[in-house]
Amino acid sequence: MNSRKQEEQIDDFQEILRLQKALQNVTDSIQAARGIRQILLQARAPVLRLFEAESVRIFIRDSAKNDLWTIVPAGNREEEIRLPVDGRSIPGFVAQARTAVNIADAGDRKELEAIHPELRHDLSAGGKHRIRSKQVMAAPILHDGEVLGVIEIAGRKGRSGRFADEEPVLLQEIAETLGIAFGSHLKPARSLSSRFSLLVEEGLISETDLKNSLEEAQRSNESPEEYLMKKMRISRTDIGRSLEQFYGCPFVAFQERPSPQEGILDKLRPEYLRRESWIPLEKAGGKIRVLVDDPGDILKKDTIQGLLKTAAVEYCVALKDDILKYIDWFYRDVQGGKSISEMLGRLGLSPEDEDEEEDLVSESDSVIMQLVNKIIIDAASRRASDIHIEPSIRKKSVDVRFRIDGECVHYQSVPFSYRAAIVSRLKIMSNLDITERRLPQDGKIRFRKTGGEEMELRVATLPTQGSVEDVVLRILAKGETMPLEQMGLSPRNSDEFLKILAKPYGIVLVVGPTGSGKTTTLHAALRHINTPDMKIWTAEDPVEITQEGLRQVQINPKIGYDFSHAMRAFLRSDPDVIMVGEMRDFETAKIGVEASLTGHLVFSTLHTNSAPETIIRLLDMGIDPFNFADSLLGILAQRLVRMLCKKCREPYSPPPEEIEGLIHHYGEHLSSELNAAGQGDFRLYRPRGCSECDNTGFRGRMGIHELLVASERIKTLVARREPVEAIREAAVEEGMRTLLQDGIRKVLGGYTDFKQVLSVSMR
Repeated sequence: MNSRKQEEQIDDFQEILRLQKALQNVTDSIQAARGIRQILLQARAPVLRLFEAESVRIFIRDSAKNDLWTIVPAGNREEEIRLPVDGRSIPGFVAQARTAVNIADAGDRKELEAIHPELRHDLSAGGKHRIRSKQVMAAPILHDGEVLGVIEIAGRKGRSGRFADEEPVLLQEIAETLGIAFGSHLKPARSLSSRFSLLVEEGLISETDLKNSLEEAQRSNESPEEYLMKKMRISRTDIGRSLEQFYGCPFVAFQERPSPQEGILDKLRPEYLRRESWIPLEKAGGKIRVLVDDPGDILKKDTIQGLLKTAAVEYCVALKDDILKYIDWFYRDVQGGKSISEMLGRLGLSPEDEDEEEDLVSESDSVIMQLVNKIIIDAASRRASDIHIEPSIRKKSVDVRFRIDGECVHYQSVPFSYRAAIVSRLKIMSNLDITERRLPQDGKIRFRKTGGEEMELRVATLPTQGSVEDVVLRILAKGETMPLEQMGLSPRNSDEFLKILAKPYGIVLVVGPTGSGKTTTLHAALRHINTPDMKIWTAEDPVEITQEGLRQVQINPKIGYDFSHAMRAFLRSDPDVIMVGEMRDFETAKIGVEASLTGHLVFSTLHTNSAPETIIRLLDMGIDPFNFADSLLGILAQRLVRMLCKKCREPYSPPPEEIEGLIHHYGEHLSSELNAAGQGDFRLYRPRGCSECDNTGFRGRMGIHELLVASERIKTLVARREPVEAIREAAVEEGMRTLLQDGIRKVLGGYTDFKQVLSVSMR
C-alpha cells in the first residue's frame, strides 16, 4: 500500500511539474510576442499542450463596435472571426458578464440555458469555424477593471466531463498574463488616437515607425495610406480595418460593379468629386451610401448632404485612390458609355462606303481617337492582358479580341474601312512609322486614363495576308508584388521553396511558357528575401513589377545591352542576389552558373515544359554538368489555370468514369485517398456563369506547380547526364508532384476543373 501511495505521489508531483513547465511556456510566449496579432497566433500551441485540448481561441474586445474578434489559421492564410458581446455565444457571454464558465457538455441545451437563456455553443464561431467540442472553459481577460478580451478552451483529448479542479485556476492565471500584455500593447495605440491606432495595437508597426512614416509621407507629398502600403508593407486590408475602427463606419475597397443607379450622380461633376474625394455609391434602405476619405470632416458632410438634398446618408470610409477609381468607373459609364456603333455612326459613313478606300477615315478623326481609347479602357476594366486588332479580308471587318484569364474572347467588330485609321492611330500613340506597312514594328504606349491613372502597353504590329496589318497590345501589369503565401503553392512546395530561398548561394530557376507567371513568382521570391542587408540586382525585359529595395535594370537589345552584358556588370557591383529575366543563350546561362558558384544567389527563368526537362535543356546548351549540379538549388515549373467563379460555381457528384479518369492521370494512390474520404460524399465543382464572371463560369487564374529540389541524388544524376525520365522518376520518389498531379489537387480543392488543368499540362 505504501509503495502504491508513493507511486501516486510521484505521479502527482510529476504532473505538477509538467503543468508548471507548460504554464511557464505559455507565459514566455505571451511576453515574447511583439504585438496583439503575434499573441493570438503564438500562444495557441503552448496553451493547447498545457490543457491537452482540441481548440483554443483568444479574442480581443473591440470597444467601438462592442464585439470580439480573433484570427485563426486557414491553410496558408489567416481568417478573422467576430462575435457580438452578448449572451448568444460563450465568448460573448463571458465578456458581457465578466465571469468565467466551465461547461461539461456544450451540446446540452439545458446546461447552456441555465447560464443564459439565449446561449448557444454552435454560434460561438460561426460558419466553417464552428467548435463542436463538448467541454468548454472560458475566462474574461481583464486589465485595470476593463474587459480587454476572452480566452476560450474547448475539448479534452481522451477525457470526458468538465475541465478538472486545477485547470480553471490555470486558465485564470493565463487570463491575467494576457490582461497585462494586452494592456501594455493597447496603451500606445490609445495614446495615439489616430486612424492607424489598430496597426500599432496589433503589432504591425511600432509607434515610432508610424510617427516617422506619417512625417515622411507629408514631406514626400504622399497620402499616409499609400506610404504605409508601399514603404512599410502594411496591407490594404489592415489599413481598412484600422480606418473602420477609428471612424466607426464600414471600409469599402474598390471593386467593379454595375453602372451607377439612375439619378445618383445628377448635377455632380467628376472634377469636383475628385477634388473633394467623395462619391455617392448607391441607394439602399432609404439611404444614400457615400464613400468619403474622412468621415470625421463635419464641414464636408454638411456639404454632401446639401448637394444630395437629404440627411439620410450612410457614410463609408475609403482610400482616396479607391474613390478616384470609383469616379473613373462610374463616369466612364455615364459619359463614355456610348457603344462603338454609336461612335462609328458619328462618322456618317453609309454601308456602301465600307468597301471603298480607307482614305474616307483618318487616324486624326476625333471619333477614331475615342474609339481606340475606349478599346483600351474597356480592356483594362475587363482585366484583359492583351488586345488583338485583326483585320479580316474574307469577312470584310476588323475583329477586336481581348485575352482574359488566358482565353481570347470576342469584344467587337469594326467596319473594314476603318482598319488603316485604327492601326495608324496606334502607331502614332507608340511612336512607330505609319508609312511602313511591310515590316513588323514594336513600341510602347503610355496611356493616361480619366482621373490621371497611367498604364503602359507594349505594341507589336505584323503585316498579314491581304496587305493589312494586325496589332497586338500587351497591357503591362503594374502593381504591388504578390506575397509567396498568395501564389497557390501546395504545403510541400511552399516549405521546400522557402528552404531554397534561405540558402546563401546557388541557382533557382522558374520555368514555363510565356504568360505563365514566372516573373510574378520570381518577384514574390525576391520580396521574401528583400531586406535592408541584401543587395539585389535584376535585369528584366521589360521591367513590369517594381519593388522598393531592388536595383532594377531594363535590357535594351537594340544597343547591344543584353542579359549577358547585364550579368557581367552586376558581378562588378557587389551583389548578394541576382535575378536575370531569362537564360536565352549559353553565355547568360554560363555566367549565371559561375555567379552561383562564387557566392551569389541567382534567380532566372527558362521556357521549358517541366522541371526535369530544364536540366537537359541547359546541358544541351553546353553548360558543364558538374558545375551545374553543384550550383542547382531547385527548379519550379508552373502554369496558370482559370479559376472557377466563386460566386456561381456549383458542386456535383462526379460519375465513376470521371473519378477513374482523375485516378488514371494522377496515379493509383489517389484511389485509396478518395476511398478513405468516402466517394459517396465526394464533390467536385463546375462552372455555371453569372454577371460577376461575364457568364463564363471563370474569374481569375491560379498557379499549378512542379518543384524539383536538387537533392544529392538529383545532383548525381545531373552530373552523369542521365535522361529526363530518370531525373523525373527520382524527383517523384523524393516527393515532387508533377504539374498534372498538382492541378488535380486544385481540382479536388474546388478551385478549377479538370478540363482547365488538361489544357495547360500534359503529365
